[in-house]
Amino acid sequence: MPTHKIALYPGDGIGIEVLDAAVRVLDHLQSTAGDLALEYERFDWGCDHHDRHGVAAPEDMLDVLRGFDAIFLGAIGFPSRLADHISLEPLIRIRQAFDQFACVRPARVMDGVQSLLANPGKIDMAVVRENSEGEYISMGGVYKTDRPEEVAIQTAIHTRKGIERILGFGFDLARKRRRRLTMITKSNAQRFGMVLWDRVLESVRGDYADVECDKLHIDAAAMDFVRRPDRFDVVVASNLFGDILTDLSGAITGSLGLNPSANLDPTRRHPSLFEPVHGSAPDIAGKGVANPVGAIQSAAMMLDWLGESDAARRIQSAVEGALAAGESTPDVGGTLGTEGMTDRIIERL
Repeated sequence: MPTHKIALYPGDGIGIEVLDAAVRVLDHLQSTAGDLALEYERFDWGCDHHDRHGVAAPEDMLDVLRGFDAIFLGAIGFPSRLADHISLEPLIRIRQAFDQFACVRPARVMDGVQSLLANPGKIDMAVVRENSEGEYISMGGVYKTDRPEEVAIQTAIHTRKGIERILGFGFDLARKRRRRLTMITKSNAQRFGMVLWDRVLESVRGDYADVECDKLHIDAAAMDFVRRPDRFDVVVASNLFGDILTDLSGAITGSLGLNPSANLDPTRRHPSLFEPVHGSAPDIAGKGVANPVGAIQSAAMMLDWLGESDAARRIQSAVEGALAAGESTPDVGGTLGTEGMTDRIIERL
């Protein structure tokens, strides 16, 4: 029986609370399954680390993480303590250095959860976000800082290789789902980067003739996420567009607190990273009301990636059973706190 080495990165705010909840679920599963072995090491990177050392994570962070099988993250950021672009830098560095180019964020309305839409239909989509380049590359600079003529330049980088491989990943995922893919673009306004996305789609779609394929501009896609979200199956988008759409997908499926995500290196040369879609929510940090479901479902995605599909299914079934029974946290209309919700899920394991 292999032992999976997991790096725990709780982060800030409710990230610490939901990560601890997910680890409780994993520990219970280990104690009862008999064929699951996980070994953790915890790293206190984030705002506290910055207070002590002047950086959110150490310079050798990547070397430290390289030997793990997976990285499990809570959430990052606490703007009143540290600017977001500083606290988030370690996460972006991990994604890019470990070539975790496929960010997979499923979103669906589960039994017992009420969508915020009046007539949502059956929402069950997976947003696949290009995670290694695009708008989040640190390419640019600031000139004449704090002067009236100050200039800031931020350049997005889109490569044919990057677009081809994320589209290929999306098409392969669509083949395992409902065989429909929608690519998000904005080529009517961004005539170089987004036109390249359009051209690459046309060059590869013939290899996936069994998958229905279309494209939407980002503004039209945002409208249709609200107007007719049940039309979407697999959605492939650039780094920025995918990030925005997945927050919206969380809102329309009941709560951002429910949705998991995986940052994958499909080649498996580097560890992949798993995290809930939601942020660190400083406004509710420490109150014990954060929804742990997004983190717990992210733990299930991690186990599935590590080849522990039976354990992943057990967690998913326990989550769905609790929600279907009306057991939930305040963000989805329930009364349970973080610990109580975690207890209900553990009981169903």
